[in-house]
Amino acid sequence: MRRLILPVSVFGTVCGCAVLLKNRVTGGPCPSKAKITGKTVVITGANAGIGKETARELAKRGGRIIMGCRDMEKCEATAREIRGSTLNPHVYAKHIDLASVKSIRSFAEKINREEKRVDVLINNAAVMRCPAGKTEDGFDTQFGVNYLGHFLLTNLLLDKLKDSAPSRVINLSSVVHILGEIDFTDLNWDRKKFDTKKAYCQSKLAIILFTRELARRLEGTGVTVNALHPGVVATDLGRHTGMHQSQLSSTVLSPFFYLLIKSAELGAQPSVYLTVAEELEGVTGCYYDVMTEKEPAPQALDQEVSVRLWDISASMVGLETTVSVPASSEAARTVKHNLPAAADNMTTMTTS
Repeated sequence: MRRLILPVSVFGTVCGCAVLLKNRVTGGPCPSKAKITGKTVVITGANAGIGKETARELAKRGGRIIMGCRDMEKCEATAREIRGSTLNPHVYAKHIDLASVKSIRSFAEKINREEKRVDVLINNAAVMRCPAGKTEDGFDTQFGVNYLGHFLLTNLLLDKLKDSAPSRVINLSSVVHILGEIDFTDLNWDRKKFDTKKAYCQSKLAIILFTRELARRLEGTGVTVNALHPGVVATDLGRHTGMHQSQLSSTVLSPFFYLLIKSAELGAQPSVYLTVAEELEGVTGCYYDVMTEKEPAPQALDQEVSVRLWDISASMVGLETTVSVPASSEAARTVKHNLPAAADNMTTMTTS
């Protein structure tokens, strides 16, 4: 029996250290224990992965959770599961397809009509490195779902968010935005050869540019806007990347994957943190790598690009919006747009 004491102790120590190291590397759980009783949270893509675990944790904290999903059968099942596990009856499933401007407008209209308030909007849904394809409105799938759909949804819910202030908008981006480039000549990959990795990186860069520009426009309204990278998370989002499909990645690299890749539950913690942390009240226009504020890539800080992207995005989704020229410009002014939905030449348009 004594012979087993040392091996068991060593094994236990190694396992304990591995868990501590994993928490250190992946960020660990949300440090805030704050409740959100009475607050309404809208989460896109909440039927699986990070979105599902975010909805579950915020339901535990007393929130009224509205899960916006494309697959209503899965969404209803997930909502029932969360209601049962958290004993919170205020978890609801609603349909939204971020690949459809019509669907986004219908979802937003229902939220604005049926909900008294929206305290937090979490733009979580995404697709990653999927094959070449177009949305219902002709946008590149990744640019349309990851960025344009959330751009439109957020703008359509702004009045409700302002009326509910202090309120928060949380946009899920990715560390790969550092590889992104906004190609204004061909945002939808209509002319150049499609590169799924570059398309994904462009969409994640666009999210941070949008975050910073929206934060600038909402100064003084009580609505804050921040973006985050959740870390490397084991979800179905990466099903097109080829990870774990080789014998090497599934065996030799498994220990490294264990330390670097976290569960969906841990992956949800940054979203939870930005939602509930009392110390973040009033903090806006920031980028968080997991739960640590960091400066994004230089191309994400270009205000001229963010304004131009806003202008073009509004044009593409048929959004009536106000486009502000940066204050540093010699002729700072406001230009009103009431433009039709996506057209083939919209991606070459510049701010007047």
